[in-house]
Formats: sequence, C-alpha cells, structure tokens
Amino acid sequence: MSYQPLADRIRPTTLADVVGQPHLLGESGLLRRMAERGSIPNLIFYGPSGVGKTTVASILAAQTARRLYRLNATTASLADIRRIVDELGTMLAPNGALLYLDEIQYFNKKQQQSLLEFLEDGRITLIASTTENPYFYVYGALLSRCTVFEFRPVRAEEIVPAVRRAFALADPALAVPDEVCAHVASACGGDVRKAVNAVELLAQTARGGCVTLADAEQAAQRSALRYDRDGDQHYDILSALQKSIRGSDPDAAVHYLARLLAAGDLLSACRRLLVIAAEDVGLAYPQAIAITKACVDTATQLGLPEARIPLAEAALLLATAPKSNSGIRAIDAAARDLGRAGEVPDFLKDSHYAGAGKLGHGLTYRLPHDYPNHWIAQPYLPEALRGAQYYVYGENKTEQRAKAYWDAVKAPRPRMDAKNTEKNT
Repeated sequence: MSYQPLADRIRPTTLADVVGQPHLLGESGLLRRMAERGSIPNLIFYGPSGVGKTTVASILAAQTARRLYRLNATTASLADIRRIVDELGTMLAPNGALLYLDEIQYFNKKQQQSLLEFLEDGRITLIASTTENPYFYVYGALLSRCTVFEFRPVRAEEIVPAVRRAFALADPALAVPDEVCAHVASACGGDVRKAVNAVELLAQTARGGCVTLADAEQAAQRSALRYDRDGDQHYDILSALQKSIRGSDPDAAVHYLARLLAAGDLLSACRRLLVIAAEDVGLAYPQAIAITKACVDTATQLGLPEARIPLAEAALLLATAPKSNSGIRAIDAAARDLGRAGEVPDFLKDSHYAGAGKLGHGLTYRLPHDYPNHWIAQPYLPEALRGAQYYVYGENKTEQRAKAYWDAVKAPRPRMDAKNTEKNT
C-alpha cells in the first residue's frame, strides 16, 4: 500500500467538518448558503496555506454534476487548458467542467485570458485558489467574473479538536496530554496542515506510548511565523506596526516590531519607524525623528539580534509620544494645489546675478531679519494661491506654543497717526 499523508487521510468530506472559517461556512456564511443551493459561480479563494481552500473546493466540486479537473498554475500550461476545452461537450464532460486551479497567481496574463471565453458561456466553472492578494495578481477581466472569498488563519481553539482527531487516527493507542494538543494548535500559526503534519511526526517518533510536551515544542517550533517580504503579510505587519504606534499602544508596537525582526527584516523596520516619527509624531515632539534616526543608525551598526534593543526603544518612544499629523496634512494639501500655482512672485525670485534688477526680480523683497521679531508682513505664495492655508497647528502643547508666539508677533497693530503720536509724547 502506498503512503498517504495524515493530512490527506483526515481531510474533511463535508463543509460541516471543515475547521475554522465560520465567517464563510457558518450557518449564516455566504459560501455555505451558496453550496446548499447547489449553484456554484466562478470563485477565487484567497488566504494563507493550510486553512481549507483546497478542501472546500473539493467538497464543492463533489456537489456538482460536472467533471472535475485539477491544475496547479506553477506547472500547468496553455496546452493543459486546451486539453480540458477539447473534452467539453464530449462523453467525458457532457455537463461542462469544473476547474480547480491552485496558485492562480502564477498564470500570466495570456494564460488567464485563455479562460475567459469558456467562463462566459458557462462551459467551465472556475474555482481558483491563491495565497497572494488576487486584486494584485489576478487580471481585472478575470477577476470581474469571479467572486472572491478570503480564508483566514484558523484560531488555535478551533484547531485543537482537529489535532485530537489526527492523533487518534495516527495511533489510537497513544497517550496525548491536553497541553500537547494545545501547544501544537497554538504553534502552527493558524495553519491546520502544519498542525496535522506535526501530529504525524510526533506519532511516528513517540516513545513509551506517550507524546511529551518537550517533543511537541520541538516538532512545532517557529511554525507560527508567517512572513513574506514581497507579499501581503509584509505590508500587513508594517501597517499594523504604524497603526499601533499611531494609536499609542506600546505593547502592540513591540509585538509587530518583534514579528518583523523575527523574520530578519531589519531594513523595513528601520524605514517604517522613521516614517512614523515624521508622519504620526511630527511637530508634537520634533526631537522624535532625531532620536529615532539615532536608534536606527545604532541598529544598523549592531545588526540582529542586538538591533532589536534600540529599535524597541524607538518604537516605545514613538508609541508613548504625543501625536500630530499636521506636517503630512500640510504637504499633501499644498501638493493638491500645485496645478493652479502659477509663477513664483517676482520679488521672491533669485536676484544674485547681474541683470536681475532689470527683470524686476527681488526689487521689493524685504529681509525679515531687519525687522522686530525677525518678521515683516509680505506675501509669499503665488498670486493665484494668496490666502490659501495648508498648515493647521496641532492641538499639542508644542505646536500651540508656536502658534501663540506667532499670533502675538503677527497681530495687527494700530496705526499711529499724528494725533495719537502727539498724545503719547
């Protein structure tokens, strides 16, 4: 008898037995209601590995009267698609075909377009799966003809029953403590297949008819780490880091920083912390960017693992600092007005060359340093933008102090006519 992996032997055959995905497969889940109705449109399943995409596709295929074809986009070609098309309408596929295409992101544009005419007339129903965001990797024409369902990592408490069933199927005589099942379920990072593979390894190597927690810790070590430097996981973690710091949550900040550093992505962590210092702390605590730059420089000189220390200090500083996004709001508002800006006013143009005066450049410019408080009222924006306001002082103490200072300096002063001058002397 040929070897069959435990993950295949334990694979569910009904939607009710699928672990996790309650938002899709629960009683009110749209995908479950669709399956119960018996009408399956073109679908794209998007999510990480080991969360049930292939299993659900197989179950849905079993409920149709169509011939099931399986292709993996990493190895399939246009010839494989043509072979399926040639069988449409024959005795082999009298009702059309249901094509399960795994890892569709590896099909190029031409390969994806070759499916379109057959999806249009209903001869092929497509169920595609991908670990990458389909809105980035599936071409628009094909995407518009499909319904996208996102599969999420399975929660540890949902995986525990599956781990127990896997141990029972692998070796019913094994003694498996509850803490072993709990550890395997929590260490797999939401990947049921990883959990079952760990169970198979533990069952094969158990001694004395018992699985120990120490063995489970070795079998499942670091399996919870999910990271892809070029994919959604990379940007999701960076986004979560910035939003946690913006939300002034130091615990979440160091959590997401730790996830970046555990994957060895020192550069992304450094760059994002510098962005946060400027974008989210900004003028509320102007020294933050200088301190963060010092921490980043130290981290790059140290390298991992020691780099985690100055970067953690930077993340905690930023998370607990007062916040202001007045800087980014001002520059973005100014950028939106560039289309109607017009020329630089003549009095602000460069006048440090012979002939500038003949062109009228710089003639009426007044040097602010020659006036009290180093300020004199004169317009600086182009004429078309006069009166525009891009910077709004933040409500933090630092920016409000600056506002109070300039309000006092720039406050209109009463004009001193001859009568007032005589009265004051």
